[in-house]
Amino acid sequence: MISAVVLTRNEKKNIENCLRLLHWCDEVVIIDDYSTDGTRMIAARLGARVYKHHLAGDFAAQRNFGLRKAKGRWVLFIDADERVTPRLAKEIKKAVRKNNFDGFWLRRCDFLWNMKLKHGETARIRLLRLAKKGTGKWQRRVHETWEIEGRAKKLKNPITHYPHQTIDEFVEHLNFHSTLHARALLNEHSKRGFFWVAFNPLAKFLQNWCFRFGFLDKTAGLVVALMMSFHSFLAWSKFYLKKSEDKK
Repeated sequence: MISAVVLTRNEKKNIENCLRLLHWCDEVVIIDDYSTDGTRMIAARLGARVYKHHLAGDFAAQRNFGLRKAKGRWVLFIDADERVTPRLAKEIKKAVRKNNFDGFWLRRCDFLWNMKLKHGETARIRLLRLAKKGTGKWQRRVHETWEIEGRAKKLKNPITHYPHQTIDEFVEHLNFHSTLHARALLNEHSKRGFFWVAFNPLAKFLQNWCFRFGFLDKTAGLVVALMMSFHSFLAWSKFYLKKSEDKK
């Protein structure tokens, strides 16, 4: 039995397209952070089991709540702005039937303004999103990872991802996640200082735009490289300022 778990908050524009491509799963569980746009009603109409649960700035805790609610032996985590293609669904069903591994890494392919991003850091992303229930838990409040025991394998076919399709959404996303990232850095007692705040954003841009060939993705690649650099600046600035305040 495969359970799909989807975290949501005001995902009215995404949730139907996401869930219609999860019809092959034995159950779909929605963990909703008190949406106000009808997300829960759409999900329930499409047959998902819906639970309201406050995110409270902790994505790992939200995903672990979803793990507890899932009934399947295998659990697949998908975000509302992601899509499981028919080819990936077929590969997943075949992989879990063989039962040779405890988890699977999934490649993610980003699309921005209908353009597939082939370069930069987003083109290199692999996420452990499918595993047997009971083999591990999610860790870290943001940029969370699923730490499992046992063997994991990479699957071939990617998840398709359609994140923040406007600049406004992109900036809002970066501001929210950079705040959570700064809090996580404080909890981890990071030793990074002013030098890192000043130079890491520049290094991030050069890495994505030049060394990872983001320039080949043209305008979309430039926007992503700039935004990821901005995310770095926001997160480390918020961390540094809060750390300085706590020392006073």
